[in-house]
Amino acid sequence: MKKIFPILLLISLLFSCGENVSDKSPYPYAHLYEDLPFDMPRVEIPTFPDNRVSVADHGGKPDGITLNTKAFEDAMQALSDMGGGTLTVPKGIWFTGPIVFRSNINMHLEKGALILFSPDKDLYPLVETVFEGLDTRRCQSPISGRNLENIAITGEGSINGSGEAWRPLKKEKVPESHWKQVVSSGGVVKNGNYWFPSEGALKGQEMSDMNVPRQNMTEEEWLEIKDFLRPVMVSFIECKNVYLHGVLFENSPAWNIHPLMCENVIIDGIFARNPGYSQNGDGLDLESCKNSIIVNSLFDVGDDGICIKSGKDEQGRLRGRPTENVIVENCKVFQGHGGFVVGSEMSGGVKNISVKNCQFLGTDVGLRFKSNRGRGGVVENIYISDIYMFNIITDSFLFDLYYGGKSASEALADGDTTPTEEQLFEVTEETPVFRNIYVKDLVSRNARRAMFFNGLPEMNIENIHLENAFITARFGAKFSESKDIILNNVTVISEEGPAYLFNNVKNFKAEKLAYKVSESAKVAQITGNNTAEVHLSGLPEDLVDIASDVNKEQVIFK
Repeated sequence: MKKIFPILLLISLLFSCGENVSDKSPYPYAHLYEDLPFDMPRVEIPTFPDNRVSVADHGGKPDGITLNTKAFEDAMQALSDMGGGTLTVPKGIWFTGPIVFRSNINMHLEKGALILFSPDKDLYPLVETVFEGLDTRRCQSPISGRNLENIAITGEGSINGSGEAWRPLKKEKVPESHWKQVVSSGGVVKNGNYWFPSEGALKGQEMSDMNVPRQNMTEEEWLEIKDFLRPVMVSFIECKNVYLHGVLFENSPAWNIHPLMCENVIIDGIFARNPGYSQNGDGLDLESCKNSIIVNSLFDVGDDGICIKSGKDEQGRLRGRPTENVIVENCKVFQGHGGFVVGSEMSGGVKNISVKNCQFLGTDVGLRFKSNRGRGGVVENIYISDIYMFNIITDSFLFDLYYGGKSASEALADGDTTPTEEQLFEVTEETPVFRNIYVKDLVSRNARRAMFFNGLPEMNIENIHLENAFITARFGAKFSESKDIILNNVTVISEEGPAYLFNNVKNFKAEKLAYKVSESAKVAQITGNNTAEVHLSGLPEDLVDIASDVNKEQVIFK
């Protein structure tokens, strides 16, 4: 035993040293920076003082009935007075009004903890904020913080925003039994198919443009439509070092998570969830943020899943803060309007984005880039790879420069037609620009349409590369008002019509372009008198339909 004891002691010391070392574990996101095609500083996980305060220590009761607003506020303040630390939320249902963060605080939800926000709108006063890319007023967010440093929401618990009390509802989005139940609860119905929680909510919708009311309103007018001004659930504005990890965020009144003008944001292993019928039920809207990591997360929502924004129209351009330096990896998006989305509020610009190893399962669109005239802004240097999609309702890969506020599936159901105008508008600061976008290793099965690139005549979508793609769809890939498009090793299998359609496309080049179409269909169709330098090497010339307005010399088969 005397000889064995020193060995056991040594082993014990080695293990204890290992435990100490693990406190300084290697940087977990180092692999994300390997071969990153742009320079981006390392985003560190914020650290917090050892102080710990429980919401239960300040009179909180997790019984699902007691209103714990004061308990959260007192716990936050007490922890802040100590210099920060961890605010513990134990297991149970913590019913509460809004929670306002302080710097250097990690709100940690233990296993079994549920923060349930009250549906009582009187608890959420009107505040100055930003929504849909514009300065406006909304009700205070259930969770908010402004001009803070080192803040986190972590753990294994859940956060529920009681969104059903705030959101309007469209009849066609839910079963008849659900519709009858909601209508019978009160509120008001517009045109027999659009329910609002109150007359004020309906009035707010009728006097708004894309969910933002007109300005220069009196205080009385703002209060009259207060029910309409539903907040995003998590609003962090002008914050630095933001960390969300492990928590379920669900049932938000409007958008779910909205970091705005923040720097150094890490979102890892969260689940953002909203009903498929939820109006403006986005999962994540990252707006005018710099240096962000979004990984290992699930989004199952009623609008866009992972969405990149930077302000709207003149206000966004004047703000002049692009969303830049973003890494998205190993995320899944279910249902919703788009898997990975840029816009439509992108007026401050978007650049240096990497998206890898993601799945989009049953979304309206897979990769969705959207804007319209008036926005301005430049979207560039986007690098996307290893994207796998299944059952995409409309387009696997979409550029929509005529976005009008509807989801792609709503526009399809409403019979909206694709603009095919010849008019050239003047290029100004209001003209949106999409360029330098590189996509590779993409597989999509069972989409409605393989791709749709729909640019503006005066400002084509420019320099888009697609490599190693295999797409099956009802309809083929359509490219319109686009230039400098390069496809390499791309296969489109279309059930109906041509695999490839071109309208006013300039300098299109393809290598290893493959296809499969129905027996009676052409392989490709080319239209537009501005078509130029379309290289279709390898495609059979007799199976390409060239319209009479196209200069045939501009279509090259060699």
